[in-house]
Amino acid sequence: MKDRITIQGRDGTFYAHIARPKTSPASVVVVLQELFGVNADIRKTCDELAEQGFVAVAPDLFWRQEADWQHGLRLYQAYDRDAGVRDIKDTLDTVAKLPECTGKVAVLGYCLGALMVFLTAVRYCGVDAAVAYHGGDTEKYLGEVDGLNTPLLMHLAEEDEFISKAAQAEIKAALAKKPNTIVYSYPDQNHAFSRHGGAHYNAEAAALAHERTYEFLHQQLR
Repeated sequence: MKDRITIQGRDGTFYAHIARPKTSPASVVVVLQELFGVNADIRKTCDELAEQGFVAVAPDLFWRQEADWQHGLRLYQAYDRDAGVRDIKDTLDTVAKLPECTGKVAVLGYCLGALMVFLTAVRYCGVDAAVAYHGGDTEKYLGEVDGLNTPLLMHLAEEDEFISKAAQAEIKAALAKKPNTIVYSYPDQNHAFSRHGGAHYNAEAAALAHERTYEFLHQQLR
């Protein structure tokens, strides 16, 4: 299938959706899913990144739990985040060798995927840029922030029902100490304000966040 590639991971084989730009070679953006898997929203995000001139690859982070596909919340709760970082590293190593890749690779994620972006950035130095949209539980891993050397852009919704204002303050304080890190807050926005067609989707805020993301990625992946 032209829109799917295989990742030969250290723990097993899994698949990733791929969207290609009109011209190559190009930088790659690995897109990390929410708890709903590599769904229409994530595939549309990949298409939008391809329109920006990037190769976009979205690995199936839940490949170990395929039997429970319909139970996104259960998958999220049971998800092994440490194993997930290994899967993401395997994906990054794979896409960096794609013939259409320049060798520059970024990670971008939403919710669970945004947390995994943060964990990948602090634990793995082989990524050129990282973008996190409303990463739940990020505050629980701020003890690892000393490992962050990757340029990071983070988007936080001020009224996020899953990331308290106290947690947001902790995240901002920890990241303020790191160079090459930018945190944007979006007033009056709820969790997943940028999800296509989502309950809290806000076109204006989403457009602003994406504009900032594209500018950041173009700058870091030149």
